[in-house]
Amino acid sequence: MPDLRVDIADAIATITLDRPDALNSLTVPLKQALLAAFEDAGRDPAVRVVIVTGAGRAFCAGQDLRERLEPEAAPLETEVRERYNPLVLAMRRLEKPIIGAINGVAAGAGASLAFACDLRIAAEGASFVLAFGRVGLIPDSGATWLLPRLVGPAKAAELALLPDPLSAVDAERFGLVARVVPAESLLDEARAMASRLADGAPVAIALTKRALNRALEVPFEAALEYEAWLQGIAGATADHAEGIAAFIEKRPPRFRGE
Repeated sequence: MPDLRVDIADAIATITLDRPDALNSLTVPLKQALLAAFEDAGRDPAVRVVIVTGAGRAFCAGQDLRERLEPEAAPLETEVRERYNPLVLAMRRLEKPIIGAINGVAAGAGASLAFACDLRIAAEGASFVLAFGRVGLIPDSGATWLLPRLVGPAKAAELALLPDPLSAVDAERFGLVARVVPAESLLDEARAMASRLADGAPVAIALTKRALNRALEVPFEAALEYEAWLQGIAGATADHAEGIAAFIEKRPPRFRGE
C-alpha cells in the first residue's frame, strides 16, 4: 500500500502511516489505503486488535495542503464527504478495538484520526492541535462530535477555536489519552495493551464497543435496554461458557470468538 505499512502478528494489526518526510500528512492514496487497511482488519479473523501509529516524528499532520493546490483536487466538501467521513466511520464501526499510539504531533484531520480510536497512548513529546483555523477551515472528520465527548464541551471549544496545541501531559489530565510514556517505549506499551485485549472474548469486546458508541447518542433508558439485548447475545456465546468454566476451574480462559 502506498505510504502505509500493515504488520500482523499475535492477533494484532499494526497500521503505520509511512510518510515521515511529510509528517504523515494525508493524500488521497493514503486515505484510500488507510480505509482499506481498516476494512481488511475487520474481515480478517486472525486480527483481534488494531494499533495505529505514525513513522518518524509525527503521528499525522492532517491533510497534505500541497495536494489541495493541484488543479484536479476535489472540492473540500466532496473530499470530506467521500474520503474523510468513510474513514472515521470505518474506525468507529470496526468491531475490534483500535489503539492510537500517538508518537508525535496529531494535527488537523490527524487529530481527528486519533480521536476516532477507542484508546490512545501518547509519547511524552506528542501533542494534539486542531489546526483547521490556521487555514480558514472548521474542524472536520468527526472532531466536532468526538472531542466534546472526550474532553467536555468547554475544553473542546477552546481546542477548536484557538490554535494552541494540547500537550500529551495535558491530554492525559483531560482524559484524552489513557497514559503518557517515553517515546522509546510507546509501541511496546501499545502492544502490551493490545495483547491484553487480544486475550479477551472477541464477541464481548465487539458488543462492548457497540454499546459504548450507542450510549453517546441515546437516553439512559434506551442504553439500559440496549445493554440487556447485547448481554443476551453475549450470554449465548461459547466464550461466555468458557469464561465460566475457566473461573470455576481457576485457569485462564481460552476465548475463540464463538
